[in-house]
Amino acid sequence: MERLKGKVAIITGGAGGIGQASAKLFLEEGAKVVIVDVNKELLEKASCQLDHENLSYCVADVSKARDNEKFVEYTLEVYDKIDIFFANAGIEGTSKPLAEYPEKTFDKVIAVNLKGVWLGCKYVIPRMRQGGSVIITSSVAGLKGFKGLGPYVASKHGVLGLMRTAALENAERNIRVNTIHPGPVNNDMMRRIEKEMNPENPTGVMKGFEATVPFGRYAESSEIADMALFLASEQSKYITGREHIVDGGMLTA
Repeated sequence: MERLKGKVAIITGGAGGIGQASAKLFLEEGAKVVIVDVNKELLEKASCQLDHENLSYCVADVSKARDNEKFVEYTLEVYDKIDIFFANAGIEGTSKPLAEYPEKTFDKVIAVNLKGVWLGCKYVIPRMRQGGSVIITSSVAGLKGFKGLGPYVASKHGVLGLMRTAALENAERNIRVNTIHPGPVNNDMMRRIEKEMNPENPTGVMKGFEATVPFGRYAESSEIADMALFLASEQSKYITGREHIVDGGMLTA
């Protein structure tokens, strides 16, 4: 089933777990995909692993306006259109109480996670085809607080406001805009968070997170990609301005 046949998608954070899983699924469903990330080495590695004729990559820092313009122009040059924008790039920062949080790290988290989404919307949406789909990775941290992760939580709450505004502003062009809110995902970001929270016992941190999930486990990146595919496809053609939670029941516990 080629639910994205003939579509062109941009995925930021494309070298990460969710980005790669989504690129793989989008390609399998017939899309042409440009993965974007700040790390060239990781992008090249991801490209080799995905190994698909309809895959391209572009090195860019989503927190910089010129880099957003760069990957938009690159996509249009290679594929001549943009149908899907998956604003997935994000960083976790560090784990410290608000009163102890380093200002420099705060600024970087906000720059990537919030400003990066705004810049992506600013430069991608005007160049998208009518009827396109914008998908933004938020988090369960965009819907509740977590001790020690204040700037991350703030950034993920912030993208909800951008999503709702973009959904209203682009409805006349039939462009839908939605957020995905994963719970803990079994990827490198969670490994870093676990280690940051307790360097002596990161496994204990993992077990603590798992205990808050009714399904009793982390999500796999492919399970987040499944939601991204639904939102990218025509199956979601009448859905916009909404939060889509993929958390194993975490927020109902």
